[in-house]
Amino acid sequence: MPVSFKEKGRYSFEDLLQIMKLLRSSSGCPWDREQDHHSIRRNFIEEVYEVAEAIDQDDPEALKEELGDVLLQVVFHAEMESEKGVFDIEDVCDGICRKLILRHPHIFASTVAKTTAEVLSNWEEIKQREKGQTTKTQTLESVPKVLPALMRAEKLQSRAQKAGVDMGTLFPPVPALQNALDRLSAAIGERDSSKADSAVGDMLFSLATAARLFGLDPEFSLYQACDRFVKQFSAAEQIAAENNVRLDGASCDGLLSLWVQAGKRTPNKG
Repeated sequence: MPVSFKEKGRYSFEDLLQIMKLLRSSSGCPWDREQDHHSIRRNFIEEVYEVAEAIDQDDPEALKEELGDVLLQVVFHAEMESEKGVFDIEDVCDGICRKLILRHPHIFASTVAKTTAEVLSNWEEIKQREKGQTTKTQTLESVPKVLPALMRAEKLQSRAQKAGVDMGTLFPPVPALQNALDRLSAAIGERDSSKADSAVGDMLFSLATAARLFGLDPEFSLYQACDRFVKQFSAAEQIAAENNVRLDGASCDGLLSLWVQAGKRTPNKG
């Protein structure tokens, strides 16, 4: 039997809250009722990435839709806690408003911050006080471990630099990369997966250092490289088809030739 709900021409945030309560109610949706924070954790992550993709594609319609999906996740998690009497969506809103006011003393108080650098410096100092961080190590430990590894490496190095430890100065990326590459070469010769794992990790960390020297986002650099790979693979497949060649049947030299030809069709651009 349908639940009592009046359809509208346009819905509001309050309607979203009501819909979520109905879906989680005893007469609502079995799937929605069964979910907990852990079961939909992955959904939240996927929705955020879909927002990022809409931004990268400069697609406002997709962005609107994906932001709605992220908002649903926020409301979903808040409703679960509201049912337990821990907090509700109003508490979530109250918390972020208080945080914004506290961390913008140059707007809501008498602190002076005329540049972006001063704003960010104040933000970090206030954040450390809020979280009771008394050592620089604690600021590094607060970087979420669930971040994509290259993104985490960049944030760790950035916070270390603010603490006076600049990895780019201590360990210049080119010699650091060469050292790790030599270790990887030795590990391959020894067929030692543990040593190879360590060398590859150090190489990626050094690449994050190199990206920071140019103000680049290493995660986005790899993102663009993946896109270039797909485009060049597609071109290689097309060239193979034009010459009645199967990729999975081509020799190593044949594949290399296809890849070189494909590279000429797909300029090395992001």
